[in-house]
Amino acid sequence: MNADFIDALNEIEKEKGISKDIIFEALESALISSYRKNFGVSQNAEVEINKETGEARVYAIKDIVEDVENEHMEINLDEAKKIDEKYDIGDVVRIEITPKDFGRIAAQTAKQVVIQRIKDAERDVIYDEFINRENEIITGMVQRVSKNNVFIDLGKTEGVLPPAEQIEGETYSQSDRLKLLILEVKKTTKGPQVILSRSHPGLIKRLFELEVPEINDGIVEIYSISREAGSRTKIAVYSKDPDVDPLGACVGSKGSRVRAIVDELNGEKIDIVIWSKDIGEFIANSLSPSKVLKVDVNEKEKSAVVVVPDYQLSLAIGRSGQNARLAAKLTNWKIDIKSESQYEELESMEVEDLEENLEEDSVENVQDDVEDDILE
Repeated sequence: MNADFIDALNEIEKEKGISKDIIFEALESALISSYRKNFGVSQNAEVEINKETGEARVYAIKDIVEDVENEHMEINLDEAKKIDEKYDIGDVVRIEITPKDFGRIAAQTAKQVVIQRIKDAERDVIYDEFINRENEIITGMVQRVSKNNVFIDLGKTEGVLPPAEQIEGETYSQSDRLKLLILEVKKTTKGPQVILSRSHPGLIKRLFELEVPEINDGIVEIYSISREAGSRTKIAVYSKDPDVDPLGACVGSKGSRVRAIVDELNGEKIDIVIWSKDIGEFIANSLSPSKVLKVDVNEKEKSAVVVVPDYQLSLAIGRSGQNARLAAKLTNWKIDIKSESQYEELESMEVEDLEENLEEDSVENVQDDVEDDILE
C-alpha cells in the first residue's frame, strides 16, 4: 500500500460516504487474519497502518516474564531490557515482526476489504432507501421467473414477487413492465430483499392516488377497499368538498381514470361506491351494481338484512357469492340478502307466528280466569 491508496480512500469517503477510519479498522483486522494464515504464527499480533503513507507494520505483543513458557506469547526480562531498559516484569512489549513480503499481502487484502466495504455501504444505502418506501408503488421490469417467483428489476436492486402476492391467472414474461406495491423490505447477508405484491389491496389505493388528482390532494378520500385479486375489487370513497363528486372524480371523463387502473390490472373489475355515515345507506351502496329496496340494520350485532328486487337477487349476491362477500368486507358488517318476495314471505310468517302467540296467550288467560273463579 502507498500514498495512492490513501488518495483512493479519500475519494471513496467523498463519493460513497464511507469513513476512512471504518476501512482502516476493517483492514487492520483483515491483515491480522492474513498474517496468521500466511505465516502460521499463533501469537498475539496487531497490525498498525500509517494513515499518511499507507504503510502496514506487524507487531508481536508479548508479556514480560522471568521464565518463558510460550515463546510466541512471552519474553524474558533480559531480552526485553535489550529493547528498552525501562521494561519490568508484568509489562507488555511490542516487537515489530513485519515479514519482508507483507506489503504484497497487505495490498491484496486492502483491495478485498475496500471492495467489500463499498458493497456493504451500497447495500445499506439501498436498504435505507427502500425501507422508507414500504407500502409505496413502484414500476419495475420482469427480469426472470424462477420456481414461480418473479424477479423484478427495480433499477438499483432486484425485487421478488412471490407466488402468494401474484394475481391469479396473470402471466409474467421477461421485459414486461409492471406497477407493484413494495410490501416489505428485509435486511439479509446478501443485501436488502424487497418483497413486492400485485394482489394486495394497497396496490389499488396507490393506483387511484396516481390516477385521481383529487385523491392525491386529499379532497377525495378512500374509506375502505375489499379485493379478490384478478377478479373484482370494491372501493369506498367520499369527498371532503361538497362541490366535488367523489364517484365522478374516480371514474374520470368517459371512464378514463378507472379504465387506466383496470388496464394495469389486466381487466380486474372495479366497483366504486360512495361511503356514508348512515350505515344502511353505505351497505346499500356497497352492493352496487344491484338496486337495494330496504336495509334492516342490527347495530348490536353489526348485521343487516338487505332486500333487493326478485330479478336482482343473483346480481346482488354475485357469482359464487362474490358481490355479497366483497360488500361485507368493505363495510365490515354481516350482510344477509333477501329478495322482495322472500322478505314478504318472511314478514307474513312472522305475523302469523305473532297472531298464534297472541291467541295462545288469550286462551291461557281465559283458562286462568276460569280456574280462579272455580277456586273462589
